[in-house]
Amino acid sequence: MLINEELTLLIKSKYPVVFFECIDEEYVLSQLRMLAFELDMVCYQWSITEGLSRGVNQGEYYQTKDPALALKTILDFFRENNKESGLFILKDFQKYLENDIILRLFRDLMNCVRGTKSTIILLGAEYKIPKDIEPETAHIIGGYPEEQEISSLLDPIIQEITINHPQVKVSLKPEDIQNIITGLKGLSLQQIRNVLYRSALDDNLISGKDLSNIEKYKRELFDQQGLLEFYPAENKDNLANFDNLKKWLAERKDAFAKERDNKSSPVPPPKGVLIMGVQGCGKSLAIKIIAKEFSLPLYRIDIARMYSKYVGETEQNLLKALKTAERLAPLCLWIDEIEKGLATSGGDVDGGVSQRLLGTFLTWMQERKTTCFVAATANNVYRLPPELLRKGRFDEIFFVELPDLKTRETLFKIHLKKRGISPDKFNCKLLAESSPDFNGAEIEQAIISAFYCASKTNKEIETKDIIEQLRSTKPLAVLKQEDISELRQWAKERTISA
Repeated sequence: MLINEELTLLIKSKYPVVFFECIDEEYVLSQLRMLAFELDMVCYQWSITEGLSRGVNQGEYYQTKDPALALKTILDFFRENNKESGLFILKDFQKYLENDIILRLFRDLMNCVRGTKSTIILLGAEYKIPKDIEPETAHIIGGYPEEQEISSLLDPIIQEITINHPQVKVSLKPEDIQNIITGLKGLSLQQIRNVLYRSALDDNLISGKDLSNIEKYKRELFDQQGLLEFYPAENKDNLANFDNLKKWLAERKDAFAKERDNKSSPVPPPKGVLIMGVQGCGKSLAIKIIAKEFSLPLYRIDIARMYSKYVGETEQNLLKALKTAERLAPLCLWIDEIEKGLATSGGDVDGGVSQRLLGTFLTWMQERKTTCFVAATANNVYRLPPELLRKGRFDEIFFVELPDLKTRETLFKIHLKKRGISPDKFNCKLLAESSPDFNGAEIEQAIISAFYCASKTNKEIETKDIIEQLRSTKPLAVLKQEDISELRQWAKERTISA
C-alpha cells in the first residue's frame, strides 16, 4: 500500500494520532499538504522555531513556539466547537512529550480529537513516544518516492547536473534508465540527488555503470542503520549441484520479469523459499544465486540483532527492518539461520519476545503487498516453529545434503578457479575420493590451508598438499554423525532435495 493510501485510511479510520517516521521532512510536508487538500482538511503545522501556523506562508499564532502554549491553542479550536476538520502536523514533538505537563496537555488534546475528522501527525526521524499514548497512535514509515515519481524526477535532476557541470556527459540506454530507477527506490528525494551527483562527478559520466555506485551508496546507508545489509549476488556457475533448486528458479524467473514490466500473468511471482540442511553445504551461496537469477537486489536481515533489553523495542526493530525492506522492493530478503531469531522457546526464556517476533514476522509474510522474495536458511529444524513450516509460508522447502563424489569434484574445481589456478593441474577426481563426508566449506578451507603450507617453501601447490590437509581434518559429518543422520531422516518426507 502506498504511504498516502495508508495515511488516508488511518485518517478515515479516525486515529487521533499518527506518528510519521521520515528523514526527508520537506518532501513529506508537501505530500501531507496535498493530502489535506484532497481530503478537504485545513493543514496546520508547528515547530519549535516557527510556532503554530495555518496553511502555507501564514504567520504564527501568538506565542505558540512554546509546546505547551501551542497545545493550548489547538485545544481552544476544539473547545470552541470548531466544525472544521484539521490535519495538525507537529514536527519533532515526541521530544517534548517527556515533560509531564506537555504529555498531560497532549492527552487532553487526544481526547478532544478522538471521534472527530481531525488528526494529529507527529513528524520525526525516530519513532519514540510515551507508553501512555502508544495504544492509540498509528506508526508509519515513509517519505520515499515510488518508481513512477522517481521516473519523473530523473530527467530534471540529470539536466540540473549537466547545466551546473558541463563536463558531465550522458550515455543512457532505455534499460539503463529503468535499472537506475529501480536501484534508486528506497531512497529519499535528497538521497537520490546526492547519489546521482556523486556518481556523475566521480567520472564525469552518467551511464548504466552508475548502478554499481547506487548499490554501494545504499549498502553504506543501510549498514549504518544496522537493520539490513546489502550483499552482491553470485553467478550460478559458482554453485555445485543444487539442480532441483536451479530448475525451480528457471521455471519462475519469468514471473518476476513480468512483474517488473507490469505485464499481466496468470500466476503471482513466488513469495519465498526455506533452505535447510547440513552446515557448510552452500545454503548462503544458494541465496545469492537466487537473487542473481531473479535479478533482485539482495539484503540480509539478522533477526538476532533485533533483540533489545527494552520492552517492545525488539518488535519495533523488526517492524522497522521489514518496512525498510518494503520500501526497497522488489528485492530478495535473506534471513540467515532463521531459527536463531524465531526459535520455539514458547516465551518462557525471553518473556515472550520470540513469540511476539514470530507473530510479527508471520503477519508480515501473510499481508505484505510488495514483491519481497523471502529466502531463509536454517541449520536446526527442531528449533523452527511449526507455524513457519506450514504450507503457504514458503513456496518450497529445500534440503541440502552433503556433496556426493561428483559434486565434490566440481567443488574442488570451483575453489581452485576462484584462486586463479587451473583445475587441470590437479587430480580433482582423486581429491574428491579423498574427501568423503566433507562439505563445501571444509573443501575450501583445505585448499586455503594447503596454500599457506606451500607458501612457506615458495613452491606451487599440488594435489598431494591438499590431500595432506584433508587427512588432517575431521569433517563435521563425522563429529556430528548422529545429529546429521537425524536431520536427514526428518527431511526425507518433508522437503525436496536441493
